[in-house]
Amino acid sequence: MRKVRFAAGKCYHLYNRGVNRQPIFFDAGNWDYFIARMRHYFRPDLIEVLAYCLMPNHYHLLVHLKHGELSRRVMHPFSVSYSKAVNRGQGRVGPLFQGPFKGKMVDKDEYLTHLSRYIHLNPVLAGLVAHPDEWVYSSYLDYVGRRDGPLTRPDFILSFFPSPGAYAEYVESYCQADREVVEHLMLD
Repeated sequence: MRKVRFAAGKCYHLYNRGVNRQPIFFDAGNWDYFIARMRHYFRPDLIEVLAYCLMPNHYHLLVHLKHGELSRRVMHPFSVSYSKAVNRGQGRVGPLFQGPFKGKMVDKDEYLTHLSRYIHLNPVLAGLVAHPDEWVYSSYLDYVGRRDGPLTRPDFILSFFPSPGAYAEYVESYCQADREVVEHLMLD
């Protein structure tokens, strides 16, 4: 039984990582397929993706639910679909993910903005790139106006900022104290 109850109209941080912290993406096609599966299962009448970041061994999603049956109608079929395809393509068997996805409700606007920043900075903090705009597997480029992807709804969080440039400055001003604000929302 899940500790978190998912309810329509609320925002959540959803995340998961590979079994034993192993990769969940093995080649370029996997990254694109994951996003394609998100487009298929994350229908606008069920869920809005506010921000996302795909990392080599985990993912972060910041979502706004429009329907309370997140596990059954969205996340379970999405995860199974992706896992089966990767297992088939890699000639592997068994679970890809560490377990069922994790979810934490984000109940304050301050957490929304801090969490979106943390999500977009994930590849920078992991040392994969020097700047968040260098990582194409996140929604950061949509936020700063360098891409207009159909998956994400950046206007929800951007409404807290006077411009996309102000959001970019906010992301770049990240410091350790900001991490403490969202620490309870991060991967366990």
